[in-house]
Amino acid sequence: MATVTSFDETVLSLLQKSYPEAGATADADAVKLSNAIFKDVQYTEPEKAEITQWLITSSHVGSSTEDEAKRVERLSSLNTHLSARTTLLGSKPSVADVALYAKLAPVVSNWSAEERTGEQGYHHIVRHADFVQNSPVFGLKLGEDEKVKIDTNDVKFTIKPIDAKAEKERKKKEKEAAAAAAAASGATPTSLTEEGGKKSKKDKATKDKSEKEVGETVAAAVAAEVPGVEKKKEKKQKQPKQQPAKPAEKPLSPALIDLRVGHILKAEKHPNADSLYVSTIAVGDAAGTDNTSEYEGQVVRTVCSGLAGLVPLEEMQGRKIVAVCNLKPVTMRGIKSCAMVLAASPKVAEGEDSHKGPVELVNPPEGAQAGQRIYFEGWEGEPEGVLNPKKKVWETLQPGFTTTDGLEVGFEVGDVPQLAGEGAEKKSGLGKLRTKEGLCTVKTLANATVR
Repeated sequence: MATVTSFDETVLSLLQKSYPEAGATADADAVKLSNAIFKDVQYTEPEKAEITQWLITSSHVGSSTEDEAKRVERLSSLNTHLSARTTLLGSKPSVADVALYAKLAPVVSNWSAEERTGEQGYHHIVRHADFVQNSPVFGLKLGEDEKVKIDTNDVKFTIKPIDAKAEKERKKKEKEAAAAAAAASGATPTSLTEEGGKKSKKDKATKDKSEKEVGETVAAAVAAEVPGVEKKKEKKQKQPKQQPAKPAEKPLSPALIDLRVGHILKAEKHPNADSLYVSTIAVGDAAGTDNTSEYEGQVVRTVCSGLAGLVPLEEMQGRKIVAVCNLKPVTMRGIKSCAMVLAASPKVAEGEDSHKGPVELVNPPEGAQAGQRIYFEGWEGEPEGVLNPKKKVWETLQPGFTTTDGLEVGFEVGDVPQLAGEGAEKKSGLGKLRTKEGLCTVKTLANATVR
């Protein structure tokens, strides 16, 4: 039997205003309504139960009549929940997020800067509110005067992100060392064998001896991983070195470039360069991937782009872009940049040597998700892990990146002489840039260069 949840007037008003699918009744099946609004999202049974539960919770968190201690407890719990999630369900949108926003927006509006982003502030609730009201994923019909005024640059206390790679490595070594110790000593963890009460002196002596042996084994296991610690090595018979077979070199092709949908979670001005922005972008990397970190529960890359003064900073916030993800990282004025944001600008006239603008970011198609592969039609294939700077693959192929009269982004073979030479893959014409959802576009710049 479907679970019916009652929406109060504030939530129902926002749903009806933003989504024609919402209907006119306060008594609606929350899960069916979520499916109707977010058509591409599939919910598991536990997630369906969560949607209903979060709707109930949202009716309490914005209450002004609730006991202060209980209110603070609810907000702290919600803030902790959102610390590792973009939405209430993790990354999937639902009407529960809209309901929570409707109830909390007036509350967040009245918070001081310290309550929002101070050391004890509700950073993640504020971030969630900003995401819901501005993200095209939700598409809320709100005027600027109706939105919560949030200055993403006004952060009183910066929460240090967890280094996912280092944390993973630490846990792995800890686990290996403990396993090696247990195997060597035959010991069973104390918590599983002790029954409480006083132990006899004999039991204590046996336990101490066991713990000493375990400690020595763990120390040996850890020392094996630490440079400079001497350890005895068994002599091994030398085996003749086998030369690894050289991988076949892939032919020159735009498919060598790793293009993905990126989601800018935040962007700010570079502290040491007026012409640069520093963006935090999710591009679908797995936890522990080189040159990534963690931000608000997502694996991200830091990207420097020379767009300051060309693209307004507010246009960089919370939006989808196209990122080049396999260029070798470079340090730009003290900050390591690990990808590149694609943008279009008018082609340079003969005799000119720079792009002065205007500049427009390349837009992935509606519905494309962060991390999705983007490719040129007719040039499908696996990209390189990291492009070799000496081979100048990007520099060679970039002149073929262009926009059409119809404001679509494509690759024009004729603009890359190396693809017309002997041994090149024989293709001609324009291959359009796309994901499975559709084509990548720009706003107004026709017949422009893209880089």
